[in-house]
Amino acid sequence: MPAAPARLMKVTLPLVALSIAACGASAEQTAPTPTPKPAGVQPAVADAPARAATFGAWRTGFRTRALAAGISPATFDRAFAGVSVNRQVIELDGRQAEFTRPIWEYLDSAVSANRIATGQQKAGALGQSLGQIEARYGVDYPAVLAIWGLESAFGANFGSIPVIESLATLAYEGRRQQFAEDQLIAALQILQAGDITPGRMVGSWAGAMGHTQFIPTSFLSYAVDFTGDGKRDIWAPDAKDALASTANYLASFGWTRGQPPVVEVSLPQGFDYALADDRTKKTAAEWRALGIRPLGGVMPEADGITLLLPAGAKGPAFAAYPNFRVIKRYNNATSYALAVAHLAARIRGGGPFQQGWPRGDRTLSRTEKQELQERLTALGFDTQGVDGIIGPNSRAAVRQFQQSRGLIPDGYVSASLLSTVRSQ
Repeated sequence: MPAAPARLMKVTLPLVALSIAACGASAEQTAPTPTPKPAGVQPAVADAPARAATFGAWRTGFRTRALAAGISPATFDRAFAGVSVNRQVIELDGRQAEFTRPIWEYLDSAVSANRIATGQQKAGALGQSLGQIEARYGVDYPAVLAIWGLESAFGANFGSIPVIESLATLAYEGRRQQFAEDQLIAALQILQAGDITPGRMVGSWAGAMGHTQFIPTSFLSYAVDFTGDGKRDIWAPDAKDALASTANYLASFGWTRGQPPVVEVSLPQGFDYALADDRTKKTAAEWRALGIRPLGGVMPEADGITLLLPAGAKGPAFAAYPNFRVIKRYNNATSYALAVAHLAARIRGGGPFQQGWPRGDRTLSRTEKQELQERLTALGFDTQGVDGIIGPNSRAAVRQFQQSRGLIPDGYVSASLLSTVRSQ
């Protein structure tokens, strides 16, 4: 799901993601700042009459704020007709996944044979329109198709919860009130502009909308009317507006046409794994001079290439080009960006990865990641926060620990690493 222009904080769902993180922020910096609940609001336990009363009070206050932001009374009242607290939204928002899937399992699902075949079928059926979108926005069409495939299974499931109700529930519940109210104002602006009706404005529980899961603020900034009917309809059975809007989003963040997001590479014997991080950027020629070689393809010349080792020294290695970082502006998860890049390549006719994954490894739970961060920091390797999210700061701390203990400094977090840290 694309970020808002100011990039809010991130909550990731399987294949349908709501991006709410600040653009460019590290993973450790993306946790939301808790917002106090309105007095007396306890939606998880309150009975229905109490919820209705406190929701009504919130709605009255928000209506005043919406009208002050330029929303007409008629637009507001039409959008909020019949809207109440959606208990499903509250339950889903409150879930904190304790266990995460290994990246190889995620990729198995995200880049499945069925999804590849469907993407190729869509490429054939929409070939002329995809070519026009690519020409207009300078974004390679397989990347657009891959995002469509991951976000909504090519339009098969982009959510059915009314967006106004989901965002109103999130705003009322209070944990992310400011974010939800900002998105609500944007959603009301979309309705006021006539792009969609309240009845058709549906999406995920978190307010992500349409074929490629735009949040309302992203819609306002990047959605386009490609079909020329006067509406930016990212919900229509004809997905051209949604696909063009996605291309426009990627183009706005610097997509380079013809450049791969990633190239699978091999590393030479004795490679310095400390170079494989987000902060070490080189040209293709400079990486080749260090012995990096492409596997099953070419490594075109470009600046700003980093090395990506999502499973450390035991898994595949990739040269990550600037387009990879553009995909991460859409969803700031490495696993998501790699899935988009790989699915795009497979839709185009490329083959599977040549290197194997360490499928015997166990992924740490969030609680275990927090323990790892706490222990590393206590040992003098500051992770700059304890949130259970392994981002650049935590990986840097892991590398420093690995180097200090004579281990391969690949920054890879695993159960064996935690065991080693526990033994210190």
